[in-house]
Amino acid sequence: MKPYLQLVVIAGILLVPIASRAELADRDKPVHIEADKVTVDDVKKVQTFDGNVQMVKGTLIIRAPRIVVTQDENGYQRGVATGTPSVLPRFRQKREGVDEYIEGEAERIEHDAKLEKTEFFNRAWVKSGLDEVRGQFISYDAKSENYFVTSGPDGTRAKPGSGDRVRAVIQPKNKDAAAAAPTPATAPMLKGAQNITPRQETTQ
Repeated sequence: MKPYLQLVVIAGILLVPIASRAELADRDKPVHIEADKVTVDDVKKVQTFDGNVQMVKGTLIIRAPRIVVTQDENGYQRGVATGTPSVLPRFRQKREGVDEYIEGEAERIEHDAKLEKTEFFNRAWVKSGLDEVRGQFISYDAKSENYFVTSGPDGTRAKPGSGDRVRAVIQPKNKDAAAAAPTPATAPMLKGAQNITPRQETTQ
């Protein structure tokens, strides 16, 4: 079993850099969306997709019961994925330069292509490689490679006594070196002496 460090943040807020930069080529890829139904408002530049929705932009994939996509005057898109109590939206994106993925889920996921930021609201969970974080709100910034996680909704701390906490499992960065380090030499076992006759006690 590989060594790991489990960190529980009692204060309710965690800001931690985790090596998880998103695939850089994704920013220039088009968005492909599949759904059972779509409603388009060309005036407001809003598209609403319902039913088994899948949004793909390069290696980035968001699946949800509903995704609403808006577009600004510069063509940048923002997607808001929502689910049901039993079906949470899911997020997945390849990490830059390695064969690993960032993945997560929450009751609502908002992805801003312009800011390269993804936010997870309520029952939020994000995993990058072997590292993972949980909280009521997670903001992942692909540019700075940082997570901001809180125990309360929308970036707040949970109320005292609520029992909600930020939780993280962060693997040590030198775990491979630690695994390869030689184990300390064990002390040689003592062997029983041969051909020794027990001493006879003499009576006085």
